[in-house]
Amino acid sequence: MERQNPAYRHIIWDWNGTLLDDKWLCIESINTLLQTRNLPKIDENIYDRIFRFPVKDYYQDAGFDFSMEPFEIPAMEFIELYDNRKKECRLQPDALETLDSFSRMGATQYLLSASETGVLEEMTTHFGISHYFTQIKGLDNHYAQGKKDLGQELMRSINAPADSIVMVGDTCHDKEVADLLGVKVILLTHGHFPEERLISCGSLLINNLIELRQVISGI
Repeated sequence: MERQNPAYRHIIWDWNGTLLDDKWLCIESINTLLQTRNLPKIDENIYDRIFRFPVKDYYQDAGFDFSMEPFEIPAMEFIELYDNRKKECRLQPDALETLDSFSRMGATQYLLSASETGVLEEMTTHFGISHYFTQIKGLDNHYAQGKKDLGQELMRSINAPADSIVMVGDTCHDKEVADLLGVKVILLTHGHFPEERLISCGSLLINNLIELRQVISGI
């Protein structure tokens, strides 16, 4: 039976990789860009090793030469490719059930992402989950610089003790943001960072959203 007093009263969710299973689409989209530039494509193993924020650094590691073209060109091409197929993505297993479970526990949920706000609103509406989030905080552009400033804005809005708040993400960037905000973070291993990279973050790692429900509910 679910406990009515969750371990955390406020849950800040990451989107890409954490709730949305889109890693495969990110790899296919970046490979399309690499192929049009006659650059070697990457596989999932390479992606696992080099993906990070800011994504401009990741693009450089993937082979893009920004002395030949500005970062904004492939970045916008990527967004167009991703955008055309984003609704082929699915939510991570048990995502809907987990959001609903936390809502019934009385926890307040927020979405904090380096994705553009309009895309987040579109996709959460598409999946029928937008009503679970008190706020959806995303960027006002498509360049995915990170979300530290957004996190600070959100914390001011939540205005609650830090020990009542937890972030849920899938990358070491989520750990960096949580540290900046002074809150705990739980990292899922099913997203954009493999477990071997997440271990270095020194945070609680869990494998799926069923385990997350157990942690948050205090089971």
